[in-house]
Amino acid sequence: MLDTPDPRPEAEQAEPTLDAEALAQSPDRYTNRELSWLAFNERVLAEASNPNYPLIERVRFLSISGNNLDEFLTVRVAGLAGQVRRQIEEISIDGLTPSQQLSAIHEEVLRLETVQQSTWLDLKEQLAEAGIRVIGDERLDHGGEKWLKDYFLEHIMPVITPQAIDPAHPFPFVANAGIGVLFSLTRLADDAPVMEMVLIPHALPRYVRVPGEDAVYISIEDLICRHAGQLFPGFKTNGHGVFRVLRDSDIEIEEDAEDLVRYYRTAIQRRRRGLVIVLQLQGKFDPAAEDLLRSQLGLDKALVIKTGGLIGIAGLSALCDEDRPDLKFEPYSPRYPERVLEHDGDIFAAMREKDMVVHHPYETFEVVIDFLKQAAADPDVVAIKQTLYRAGKQSAVISALIAAAEAGKSVTAVVELKARFDEEQNLLWAGQLERAGVQVIYGFVDWKTHAKVSMVVRREGDGYRIYCHFGTGNYHPLTARIYTDLSYFTADPKIGRDAGALFNFITGYVEPKRTECLSISPISLRSTLNEAIAAEVANAEKGKPAAIWAKMNSLTDPDLIDELYAAGRAGVEILLVVRGICCLKAGIPGFSENITVKSIIGRFLEHSRIWAFANGAVMPNRRAKVYITSADGMSRNLDRRVELLVPIRNKTVHDQVLGQVLLANLLDNEQSWLLEPDDTYERVAADGETFNCHSYFMTNPSLSGRGASLASGRRVPKLSLRRGHI
Repeated sequence: MLDTPDPRPEAEQAEPTLDAEALAQSPDRYTNRELSWLAFNERVLAEASNPNYPLIERVRFLSISGNNLDEFLTVRVAGLAGQVRRQIEEISIDGLTPSQQLSAIHEEVLRLETVQQSTWLDLKEQLAEAGIRVIGDERLDHGGEKWLKDYFLEHIMPVITPQAIDPAHPFPFVANAGIGVLFSLTRLADDAPVMEMVLIPHALPRYVRVPGEDAVYISIEDLICRHAGQLFPGFKTNGHGVFRVLRDSDIEIEEDAEDLVRYYRTAIQRRRRGLVIVLQLQGKFDPAAEDLLRSQLGLDKALVIKTGGLIGIAGLSALCDEDRPDLKFEPYSPRYPERVLEHDGDIFAAMREKDMVVHHPYETFEVVIDFLKQAAADPDVVAIKQTLYRAGKQSAVISALIAAAEAGKSVTAVVELKARFDEEQNLLWAGQLERAGVQVIYGFVDWKTHAKVSMVVRREGDGYRIYCHFGTGNYHPLTARIYTDLSYFTADPKIGRDAGALFNFITGYVEPKRTECLSISPISLRSTLNEAIAAEVANAEKGKPAAIWAKMNSLTDPDLIDELYAAGRAGVEILLVVRGICCLKAGIPGFSENITVKSIIGRFLEHSRIWAFANGAVMPNRRAKVYITSADGMSRNLDRRVELLVPIRNKTVHDQVLGQVLLANLLDNEQSWLLEPDDTYERVAADGETFNCHSYFMTNPSLSGRGASLASGRRVPKLSLRRGHI
């Protein structure tokens, strides 16, 4: 068994508020999903103050926290506000009504926004010291002021449209994430008060850089306010206020949608005009102007945030483009799997030799692209089947599928229209694929197809052989550079047959009676996990080693959480790496003391999903049952999505996933946060030797992709979990 005692001093260990049996029946055994997400985003925000990171990377973390919060407000909070408006009293996992959740969320959002503003003030000062200034109304030298004026007159003024707000001019529509400025003016000709609004088009840059060796930036709203005299000649400016609007951005599926493509085309348009969820106000707003906004925007259950600082924190990402390598992470070039290179780049030959896992972003996503490119160009390949959830705006995957179809191969693409915020892009890809002759399938109306699988059928000898790629992440070349994910390549005939059954299920609703290896959600994935957990409980009751390791992005499903609680109380040691939302409460004496939860936030976004079960032997061991999956521990993944759970049985791949990827995550003590019994997260304090899992993977080759040439001389350091590591 792994020896992982509670790392907290005895004085800090919480006493149970209820006995185990009472807690097992109480909503108090869960953490609220929305508040857990806000805690996750606070961990992201904390990295903006991490002195171990370069300055611009800290700004990037602040920007990410702002973007995360925007999406949370426009989807999750919008959903709760909608329930309150429709008087839907749906109780949360922890027993709260929508109104109670909204109240708690609003309080936390306001607190988080205050931390964001103070963090920005600190970073802004440090940027200035490093030669990057962000100005507001501060004056520049003559050359700088002239450039700003000329830029405004030539590039900004022709684009913006000031609009008087009076009975003759109806209040304009403010788009989602739209920023505007309200000016309080006096017309000099007759001393009449006038209110004018300027909406800032999304096409304009969020920040403008003044040319010169010293970097000087100004936000677009400050640039407009700075030149109000040019914009409103003949008027006196009494004051102005900047505002920003966030709208409901979720899309609800109607059960009777006859044409899913047509439905989504219109739904995307409706989303742009969703109800206002948040109104952000900056500066000293004229009371009359604020009242006007509140009345015209129809703020029903909306959150109003007033700040003297910056609105639109996400926009700070523009500063990260500054060419200052000394203030950024050292560039990293991912490796190409050496074992493929040993086969002269022939991925199919490498797969025929044995299975292989590629660990992104440490190993390049190009190997996945090359798999499809080679399939498209190979005269012996007769068919390609591919799921597409998020493919990005410039996708080599799409290009490879089009090339394969144009080469006369049978190509089927399952394009998921319900991928949030990628619906429009996926519609565009679907159109291009169809025009090239690809058979495009949109999957199920009620379920998202979230499984990541590519299947290639190749003519070999007297028959056909199936080559498969399974991923824990999307076929997205950009996110593959920053998301940690696993790509599993296999030519196992059993898995190939299961992959074919999966596609038949999606394209023709032909539910497989049984599968040989794969577990498919919503058919059998949940039951496979439950059976594996039950087996660990049985081993614990027999006095055998019993442990569960898992890594995922979110854990919110109450039934799965209860299974883990029961396993922990039965003596199963459970170690979980949950990056984001976790509704499970860990470390409660007498209830969940055998469960440890940690979250890793660092240079790369942890995204791979892995489950491992001790199977009656000391971990890590080769008897352990190991799986990779596209599914998180959420009800939607287990019950309302098409997902895959893939067993890892090849010896080398098994060792890599269990003894390298999973173990390194557990060993990390530089980027890790530990979940405490009171639902708070504390940064893990390294005691002595430090270990950074991202640095480890950046400097060590993977086990299954390293090739025979690395069998000696460059061995992968063996990892082991010792007392006090977690």
